[in-house]
Amino acid sequence: MSQFFKVSDAVAIRVIELDLPATLDVDEFDKLNESMLREFTGRDGRWILDLSKVQYIGSAVLGMMVNIRQHVKSSGGQLVLCGMSQKLTEIFKACCMERLFTIARTREEAVRKLT
Repeated sequence: MSQFFKVSDAVAIRVIELDLPATLDVDEFDKLNESMLREFTGRDGRWILDLSKVQYIGSAVLGMMVNIRQHVKSSGGQLVLCGMSQKLTEIFKACCMERLFTIARTREEAVRKLT
C-alpha cells in the first residue's frame, strides 16, 4: 500500500483516495506512479478517484492521471473523479482536462454516475 493513497471498495466500485503532499520529489513520484499503475493494470471495473485531500496537482501527476484513464478505458472500465477543490477544478480547466474525465462533486455523486 502506498503512503499517498488508500484503496477501498464501495458497492462493486473501487475507490482510490489520493492524499498527496504539497510537493513530491522525483523518487516519491516514481513510487506513486508505479503503485497507482499497478493498482489499475489488469483490472476492469468501475473506479472512483477521490481528490478531496489533494490541494495541488502538478503536471507529472496530471500525466499519471491521463495514463490511469487510458488503462481504465482500454480495459472497458469507467473512472469518475470526485472531491476536487476549486483550485484543482481551475487547474483541470486550464489544461482542458475536464473534457477527458467524468467529474463529480462528491463521492456519493460519483457512485451514482457509475451505477
